[in-house]
Amino acid sequence: MKAFLKNYRQSPRKVRLVADLIKGKRVSEAFTQLKNLSKRASDPIEKLLASAVANAKQAGINVENLILENVTVNKGIVLKRSMPRARGSASRINKRTSHVVLTLKEVNAEVKKIKKEKTEKKEKEVVKKSKITKNKETKA
Repeated sequence: MKAFLKNYRQSPRKVRLVADLIKGKRVSEAFTQLKNLSKRASDPIEKLLASAVANAKQAGINVENLILENVTVNKGIVLKRSMPRARGSASRINKRTSHVVLTLKEVNAEVKKIKKEKTEKKEKEVVKKSKITKNKETKA
């Protein structure tokens, strides 16, 4: 499951500090850490995480099995402003924005796939054996 936050008005460098803290953790641990963090970016990232969890619930995925696979913070648009300086000149001020992409992954999904493949193979073998025994019975 993915969730996007675009044009968040804080520099990517500052937002990455928060994103790197929760990367690779379980969803419940990430929520706890974000609630107790005293950085400005923790609140919007917490909302983004809640949105991703809601997307996962909508898809029918169990929330307890989710981990944060990846949290990427990219550069958004830069708002250019100017500040008056001495002798009628001006210097530029860059108001930076961030794009945040949060990806969740189900932990037990791979294990379930492997188990499903094994059961399918067993079922196929059982079907083959039953066909062989039916053929032997019809011949006899």
